[in-house]
Amino acid sequence: MHSGIERSQLRSFAFVVGCGFAIIGLWPLIFRARPLRMWAVGIALVVALLGLLAPALLKPVYRGWMILGHALGWVNSHIILGVLFFTIFTIGALLMRLFKVDPMRRGFDPKLSSYRIPRNPRPAAHLKQQF
Repeated sequence: MHSGIERSQLRSFAFVVGCGFAIIGLWPLIFRARPLRMWAVGIALVVALLGLLAPALLKPVYRGWMILGHALGWVNSHIILGVLFFTIFTIGALLMRLFKVDPMRRGFDPKLSSYRIPRNPRPAAHLKQQF
């Protein structure tokens, strides 16, 4: 293939998409005792045959699928994960304020002469076997 898309990629794509549409088409028959979804079975057969006999014909579909995949990946990484990140941290902060949890011990205590927390020094041997 001259465009950077290899024949094996197109065959794999045809196999995955064909299996996906086959599952969609056979699902009602297997799990609900209803008729096949013939449109999905037809697409599965066409894609599978093209993948076996003429994978080069699937290049435009493959490119479109990859563009869609990159767009959905952008949405997933930027919007969904951003919303999750800020939601989790906002809820965590509100709960910590509600229960008065302060892991950094930022409160002011006028009775203390120093806020330093004494620690015992570690032996130098702890660096010899780090893993």
